[in-house]
Amino acid sequence: MVVASMAPGSNSRGRVLPGIPVIDLSLDRSLISQLIVKTCEEFGFFKVINHRVEPSVSAQLEAAGVEFFNLPAAEKQRAGPPNPLGYGCRSIGLNGDIGDVEYLLLPADSSSISNRARIICRKDPNKFSCAVKDYVEAIKELANEILELIEEGLGLGGSGELCKLIRESGSDSLLRLNHYPSNCNRNSNSNNRKKDNDIKSKTWSKRKGRKSSRIGFGEHTDPQILTLLRSNGIEGLQILAPASGVLGSRMAWVAVPPDPTAVFINVGDTLQMTNGRLVSVRHRAMTNYYKSRMSMIYFAAPDLHAWITPLPGMITADNPQRYKSFTWAEYKTAMYSLKLGQNRLDHFKIDTKEGAAQVRNQNSLEGNHE
Repeated sequence: MVVASMAPGSNSRGRVLPGIPVIDLSLDRSLISQLIVKTCEEFGFFKVINHRVEPSVSAQLEAAGVEFFNLPAAEKQRAGPPNPLGYGCRSIGLNGDIGDVEYLLLPADSSSISNRARIICRKDPNKFSCAVKDYVEAIKELANEILELIEEGLGLGGSGELCKLIRESGSDSLLRLNHYPSNCNRNSNSNNRKKDNDIKSKTWSKRKGRKSSRIGFGEHTDPQILTLLRSNGIEGLQILAPASGVLGSRMAWVAVPPDPTAVFINVGDTLQMTNGRLVSVRHRAMTNYYKSRMSMIYFAAPDLHAWITPLPGMITADNPQRYKSFTWAEYKTAMYSLKLGQNRLDHFKIDTKEGAAQVRNQNSLEGNHE
């Protein structure tokens, strides 16, 4: 059964990074913008506190998610199979990736939410629709605020280059609700079933005297511009980061202590329009042996036809263009052709010499206009 939020705190069994980066939005704006950019350069991940997403709005969506995931399987399956939107269970993507997760993937535009709600929650579609719309509106505002701060931290002023990508009416942004059943419940429900060999993670064995976890959602980066995540206070999120918290040290899976009052931010692949200055973070989700976990994830994405190209000032002689320009639709096509953990950006890399030549050509063109 899905549980509601718990108080902040964690006794995570994984390695814990000495101080997950925390951004307090109540601080001075110029300081915040610099801190965010520095954190995105080093980790691609941070925790936001003192944001303006009202707890009641988050609680409303969480309650709607709890109600849906506690429905009988047959009722949930009416909202699927995912194409890619809709209800899915265990299968992730189109290329055979499996996880111990069930999910709802929803569009973030108002009219589509209303249409989907009629299938997802036949008992009270209007209540479900309102919960999703209210949350999307609040979390989208936070996404815009973060992108504005990133622009300022990069020295782009009020250019709006990043924000306009997710503000356009055709934005491909999505909302995803993930439910990770507890291993204990999963085990008790499958005692009389054939042993499941799909997930090759450590399952019911004891490790160092403690129950081990399953992989709920495997290692990956998010393809969009920015990801904003909130969970119900159960541990499970892990990021790949320097084990000691110092850049250049060995990379390791680091447990992120849960905090249902905060919002966690992931840099997405598409922010490589900073020409690699900001890095997308590799992360995964583990299940909890005793308690189920639910997360609510907003993926801020551009229009399918949006042209993703390096931002002004990001290409220099010392840092030539690293990635080919592409449309969001082209990047999604590449994403769907690959396994979950594969590096999609590798398919758009530019040879260093080619990138340097492009810088020289650009400088030459600019000189001719002077």
